[in-house]
Amino acid sequence: MSKIKKYSIAIHGGAGAIPKNVPESDKKEYLSKLTEFLKYGNNLLKKGKTALDVVELVVNKFEDCPLFNAGKGAVFNSEGKNELDAAIMDGSNRSCGAVTCVTKIKNPISLARLVMENSPHILLCGNGAEIFAKEHGVKFVRSSYIFTQKRYDQWLKMKAKGETALDHSSDLTNSAKGTVGCVAKDIYGNLASATSTGGMTNKKYGRIGDTPIIGAGTFADNETCAVSCTGTGEEFIRTVACHEIHALMKYKNYSLNKAVEEFISKILKPDTGGMIAVDKFGNHAYSYNSKGMYRGSADSDGFFEVKIWG
Repeated sequence: MSKIKKYSIAIHGGAGAIPKNVPESDKKEYLSKLTEFLKYGNNLLKKGKTALDVVELVVNKFEDCPLFNAGKGAVFNSEGKNELDAAIMDGSNRSCGAVTCVTKIKNPISLARLVMENSPHILLCGNGAEIFAKEHGVKFVRSSYIFTQKRYDQWLKMKAKGETALDHSSDLTNSAKGTVGCVAKDIYGNLASATSTGGMTNKKYGRIGDTPIIGAGTFADNETCAVSCTGTGEEFIRTVACHEIHALMKYKNYSLNKAVEEFISKILKPDTGGMIAVDKFGNHAYSYNSKGMYRGSADSDGFFEVKIWG
């Protein structure tokens, strides 16, 4: 029987071919932001904020930071536009909400929560999602807010090659990194998960990855765990990645760590990405089969770490 932690949190900012010889200044910048966001979420949990509130608020921080591929600083699609996806899930009752292909929303994760709480639906797309956003007073931004020169240069490079690329591909290491996510257990025993992304550089217009697909890139159930994924979305959709962790724990009685490790090492296609998770006891786990993953975790026992490799 695992010791039950009062609260626990894990975050990610993308996984991929992240070389260890990145400039020291870049490494420090990413680790600094991961530390800032993790401390923020951990303190909120300590003060009694719900897991659902915390995962939304932490992902807001990521979306507002141009270092990561979510909200401000998102990648460009094949038409030279930004299309954003996000999803959130409440483990206490499996309520969930998601948006995809939105282009003018400052914080897509907050819109996803509004879909969960204020509509009869789970997933809203494109123009329809933005009409819903206007009806609920959501903050809109101009495309210039999302634009960053590094992302634009990255797109031009991929467009010239006629290729798509994960934002953390090895030949794009000087550009901002990855899909973002947060999972948490609160002092009330509830789990929640939130994930937000700009997708793949030079992706086909209208392409949707795993992030807004409940059970693939985002999932939470108080009975087992909360999970958020990052990497090649198509592979996480094919394997129904997050739900697979839940199923291994529920039906095979795996521990969180065993479920995550088995999925990454035996089920997920090699060099694809990774995931973060917390379980009902407050244990946290993360694993990846790429070269690195921007990540961190903390809990009520005083554990706190942020990492890229190792």
